Amino acid sequence: MKRICVFCGSNAGHDPRYRAAAEDLGRRLAADGIELVYGGGNVGLMGAVADACLAAGGTVTGVIPEALMGKEVAGRHVDHRTLTRLEIVDSMHTRKARMAELADGFIALPGGFGTFEEFCEILTWGQLGFHVKPMGLLNLNGFYDPLLALFDRAVDEGFLRAPNRAMALAAGSLDELLAAMRAYRPEPVSKWLKEERQL
Repeated sequence: MKRICVFCGSNAGHDPRYRAAAEDLGRRLAADGIELVYGGGNVGLMGAVADACLAAGGTVTGVIPEALMGKEVAGRHVDHRTLTRLEIVDSMHTRKARMAELADGFIALPGGFGTFEEFCEILTWGQLGFHVKPMGLLNLNGFYDPLLALFDRAVDEGFLRAPNRAMALAAGSLDELLAAMRAYRPEPVSKWLKEERQL
């Protein structure tokens, strides 16, 4: 993995461990020579992961819609450094597609609606065979336990196939998650029910 896209909150959350984890991730990517791809803002966990990566000498590419330039204060970061590259795009849809195009893998830190939506969309693209890149949740303090339980419930109720569910990697520590992502080998799984009935 030469580039990892990080989805995370534009807020920092109440627990200081979330910011600390974002900073750890930024520093780790820099140390491992992995470029950070993210949403381009300098607020919340978004800013924390980018600042830490930049401060550790890493490479950071931000992708941000023009409409969010003011709200997410794109571009200028820690010690007045600027991002290695900032791409300004026309829409949220273009932003997500471009980040997916750039990245070799995806990590979601804690966040809100936007983070959930970005991670679930990239999972859906994986399920449909649009990419075969590893997708992981950094499940700090059990933050994503309810979402993972919902994924399991969807399997139990027949809305999701178990091999597709297995695409959503999760770990409570960064070391575990990166190891799982490096070991990830997707199985060729068809989503389509018509083909399933033919088996």
